[in-house]
Amino acid sequence: MAKISVIGAGTWGTALAILLHGNGNQVTIWSALSGEVEELNSTRVHRNLPKARIPSEIEITGDLKSAMEERDLLVLAVPSVFVRSTARRMREFLRPGQIVVNVAKGIEEDTLKTLTEIIEEELPGVQVAALSGPSHAEEVSLGLPTTCVAAAHKRHVAEYVQSLFMSRIFRVYTSPDLKGVELGGSLKNVIALAAGMADGLGFGDNTKAALITRGIAEIGRLGIEMGGRAETFAGLTGIGDLIVTCASMHSRNRRAGILMGQGHTMEEAMKEVNMVVEGVHSAKAALALSRRYGVSMPIVEQVNAVLFDGQPARESVTELMLRDKRIENAGMDWEED
Repeated sequence: MAKISVIGAGTWGTALAILLHGNGNQVTIWSALSGEVEELNSTRVHRNLPKARIPSEIEITGDLKSAMEERDLLVLAVPSVFVRSTARRMREFLRPGQIVVNVAKGIEEDTLKTLTEIIEEELPGVQVAALSGPSHAEEVSLGLPTTCVAAAHKRHVAEYVQSLFMSRIFRVYTSPDLKGVELGGSLKNVIALAAGMADGLGFGDNTKAALITRGIAEIGRLGIEMGGRAETFAGLTGIGDLIVTCASMHSRNRRAGILMGQGHTMEEAMKEVNMVVEGVHSAKAALALSRRYGVSMPIVEQVNAVLFDGQPARESVTELMLRDKRIENAGMDWEED
């Protein structure tokens, strides 16, 4: 049995806490919000996971020091925009060599750093990992079969995370491609906004398939240029996560996109979804990275135009359809005429 604390009491952190408890571990959930701590302790149900009960053995606290003391693993489960500030708060109570697994997905807008890069910067000496893949909290909290990837610089760290999370309903693979795993998980949220916009406009399966396929091409181009591996983007944390995020109504990014496709502003859509829409926060970073590395990302460009320049979603789809004629895969050779 391991002693584990989940830092963050959102839907994903809560779902993973339930999973880890079910695997026989001693689990604590920490929240920065006193009202949330009180509500979860009182009801033992997260308001956005109404069908899943939090076992009474799981401690829920607002005391960060006690949540971090003598823990075998810390699971950082706050939204991406709060990773840096939360890691900074954690620094005071960190022990040398502590393993921290990040489960959020995003890229910091100002620095263009991945979330584990932020953690390593704010928490010197930690051993970092990322857990990512096609994994909606609503399904994991109910024990529905799910598969993810644990990525880390070092094999033993990834395998330790794998051993704690693995169960008969939660299969975990390992990967040394930490950069690729994080980029796939972050960038797919931007493409999912586009897929949602297409749904909101009333387009069909053909459009969705095109956005998913060309979306993974964009993600892969940038990811490989930044040092990720092509195999990663063809796997669970690339195309797998992209498919589920573009297709499921559990996806807050898709739901926000649907609302924007129906004519709502970005602010109205985020208010309606009423949870953090990570793709909105990652979109500017994705566009900045594409320009830094000289990578063409037309879907990302059009999502940014809708989000921040007031361009109607229908106009963005037209822009994508009327781009210059291109070959699908430039690395292939033709037969001689």
